[in-house]
Amino acid sequence: MDIAPETEESAEAPVRRRWFGDRQVLKRIVLAVLAVLLLPYVLIFLYLLPFIHPVSTLMLRDFVLLRGYDRQWVSIDDVAPVLVQSVMMSEDGQYCFHGGVDWGEMRMLVEDTLQGQETRGGSTIPMQTAKNLFLWNSRSFIRKGLELPLAVASDFVWSKRRLMEIYLNIAEWGPGIYGIEAAAQHHFKVPAAKLTRRQASLLAVSLPNPIDRNAGKPGRGLRRLAGVIERRAQGSGDYIKCIYD
Repeated sequence: MDIAPETEESAEAPVRRRWFGDRQVLKRIVLAVLAVLLLPYVLIFLYLLPFIHPVSTLMLRDFVLLRGYDRQWVSIDDVAPVLVQSVMMSEDGQYCFHGGVDWGEMRMLVEDTLQGQETRGGSTIPMQTAKNLFLWNSRSFIRKGLELPLAVASDFVWSKRRLMEIYLNIAEWGPGIYGIEAAAQHHFKVPAAKLTRRQASLLAVSLPNPIDRNAGKPGRGLRRLAGVIERRAQGSGDYIKCIYD
């Protein structure tokens, strides 16, 4: 009787089915991960359209948690040039000259980290924009690894002017306060187009920590930093030509 071969074949069938089932599940997981990784690059091209007003991941968080937020999109043409100058001098003085990442700064950051020294942020405006639009806030090498190519792609696809416009409209300037128009109204009761040089410098130096640094009620340290940025902004003509020339 040939019972044994049939028994072996019937025993192997469930194993094969499980293997193929596990392979299909793994394939779906891989495809889902790839879709998540590629979505930001699709959105970068979508955000080329001037009538698209992107929102940040922090804004989405506040919306999902029912906290609410204040953001009024404003064209960069309706932002006081002194604000743009101040932000560039405070956050990314080489904005017009690099391709999304300041590799010299990144090299020094890595060297300081490897030596166990305290490090600066090292983030350019394109890097901060990519983080705000697509990633999360906490520091990690994983986030930084995702952030770098997104910053390069954003800087390559968008004009410097469009990139700055998006950044100024998604940056956080206080709890639930996003974008320069809401920030100007909240802290100084004026539209972004009417900001003075001192107000602009106070807003610029509050950006690294807008929860603790209140531009509308600055302490002595914040006023001192604002004075430094105000002086730098006054002499920033050659550094901002990619925005206004």
